[in-house]
Amino acid sequence: MCAEAAEPRLSRESGIAKRVASLIEPVLEDMGCRLVRVRMTGQDGATLQIMADRADRAITIKDCEMISRSVSPLLDVEDPLPDAYQLEVSTPGIDRPLVRPSDFERWAGHEAKVEMAETIGEQKRFRGELEGFEDGEVRLFCDRPDTGERVLIGLPFDRIAQAKLVLTDALIAAAQTDGSV
Repeated sequence: MCAEAAEPRLSRESGIAKRVASLIEPVLEDMGCRLVRVRMTGQDGATLQIMADRADRAITIKDCEMISRSVSPLLDVEDPLPDAYQLEVSTPGIDRPLVRPSDFERWAGHEAKVEMAETIGEQKRFRGELEGFEDGEVRLFCDRPDTGERVLIGLPFDRIAQAKLVLTDALIAAAQTDGSV
């Protein structure tokens, strides 16, 4: 079984992906897994991608198989997709999306890109080293564009459109050390 989950998630799905997420998230939580995101793609026909993780360790192929076997019957019964599709269950990968406060804590010290849903101080995109999460904000060390000075900024979690880790040598080394690859 996967680890427990009960933490808020940045969820920006819409349409069919949003409906699928609302159907499967409780199933994943009952399994102790956590939904990262749901995405519909049209490449090579319709593909429904479910990205999941665990809080306690890297998700395995066996975990992905277990998730697939658990959500497939639900999707067959609820039939949220109008046409045929392929189900793909995957891990977040090394340069993973960051969707929960604990993601920002866990990956503190690593570089991340954060895109806001709306402009903050004439800026919508931020890139820097994660400091963590505190008081509802993602904390990020960024270089000021005008002076190059490194400053710590707080970005409201509930106003983030998307965030992800940046693939660096340090991230690869950390992922290999803690087994999250």
